[in-house]
Amino acid sequence: MRSIGYSLESALADLIDNSVSAKAKHINIEFRPSDAPYIAVIDDGEGMSKDVLQGAMRYGSTNPLQKRRSDDMGRYGLGLKTSSLSQCRRMTVISLRDGALSAYRWDLDVIVERGTWAMLELDSEDLADIPHLDVLREQGKGTIVLWENLDRLTAGESSIDTALGQQMDHARGHLSLVFHRFISPEPGRSRISLAINQNPLPAIDPFLPNHKATQHLDEDSFTVEGSKVVVKPFILPHASKLSPTEMERAGGSDGLRSQQGFYIYRNRRLIIWGTWFRLARKDELSKLARVRVDIPNSLDHLWTLDIKKSAAHPPEAVRLNLRRTVERIRQVSGRTITFRGRSTDRGELTAGWNEVLDRGGVRFDINRDHPSVKAFSNRLTKADAMAFDAVLTVVESSFPAEALYSRMASDMRSTFNGEDISDRLREVAESIFVDLDASSPVRKTLLATLHLIEPFNLHPVETKKIIEAMEKHG
Repeated sequence: MRSIGYSLESALADLIDNSVSAKAKHINIEFRPSDAPYIAVIDDGEGMSKDVLQGAMRYGSTNPLQKRRSDDMGRYGLGLKTSSLSQCRRMTVISLRDGALSAYRWDLDVIVERGTWAMLELDSEDLADIPHLDVLREQGKGTIVLWENLDRLTAGESSIDTALGQQMDHARGHLSLVFHRFISPEPGRSRISLAINQNPLPAIDPFLPNHKATQHLDEDSFTVEGSKVVVKPFILPHASKLSPTEMERAGGSDGLRSQQGFYIYRNRRLIIWGTWFRLARKDELSKLARVRVDIPNSLDHLWTLDIKKSAAHPPEAVRLNLRRTVERIRQVSGRTITFRGRSTDRGELTAGWNEVLDRGGVRFDINRDHPSVKAFSNRLTKADAMAFDAVLTVVESSFPAEALYSRMASDMRSTFNGEDISDRLREVAESIFVDLDASSPVRKTLLATLHLIEPFNLHPVETKKIIEAMEKHG
């Protein structure tokens, strides 16, 4: 039972599920790596009476086929025990409800010594050694789950301080993501404060919904066995529009590409993410697509939810409905990558490059009709114009497509958007307008459509300044 496969972060998430089900508003994880290392999860939930706590300490204390409250985060009645003993050899639960304090303990060393499943009930003398018990008494209600003898966490580590600190740092990011809809809830929902050693955890929303470039696609819903499933697709901004912090939150060290796909929420708790469930392949054109799927706990039996609540597989009825949205969102994601920054509702864009499908493949040719290219070419003699065209052909034929694809896969940002972008855009504009009179109709047309010409369309603020300066000074 200890080897089901819990990681520290998934084990902690299971305990937090219990706190949420107990209507806790504040959940704090305390850990101490020195002296006698321990981890304690403290909440201000409803607490448990002696009989209820005794039942909760039993393995399989709840029938998974039994109908639960719609907001119940549990499933099998195993999480408290299996998650705790996967990380430690001694697990103690202390709960306060209606002024009565109850405490029970599973100690694997005692079980081995006695050769029987002996659960220990703690008396007042035992409780004197329990850390953070004063917090529980001040709250007047709540529960503490205490892990001691952290054999699995410290195995093979030369420094317990370093090992536990690093693992808790990783758990911080995991819990901030898994419970982000509780830490920063939707309107009408109550907020839950989640902290580690009194340091609040921020909400990590994988959809970046507040970013101005995030695309919110239409929400969809369908019914399975009388229960509603809600699907909400998002298209993330292109990597060039994300700050380093936003990039980290969107994909972290794994990058955007590996985190694309469905994000399955059970009662608003994230249980599995970054997969298309074999309904689509992960590729470059879909790496910005993420789909939030909300399922109720009444459909657990169809999703084959595992004990750790970290793996699930959609039933056929759900797969058929999810398939409808896959191609639509992948196409939108592809356009965001390929044509990022283009405003199709403001007229035809004058591109710097033309995409040409040729012999079953694709190539990119420089647009000879681009105003900058055309203006320069018109100032050349016939012989120089031919030489210039030959240079452009060399540039086209050596287009680094494979290197570009590799860089896109690593989410590396373009340096064209560097600090000197204003000067570079101004130089391009001057090359276009240098031979045009102030009263020229061509000049007026170009100024009116400059925001639709690459690369000006990618920088509307700078382009507006350039247009205003040229209109003012002629």
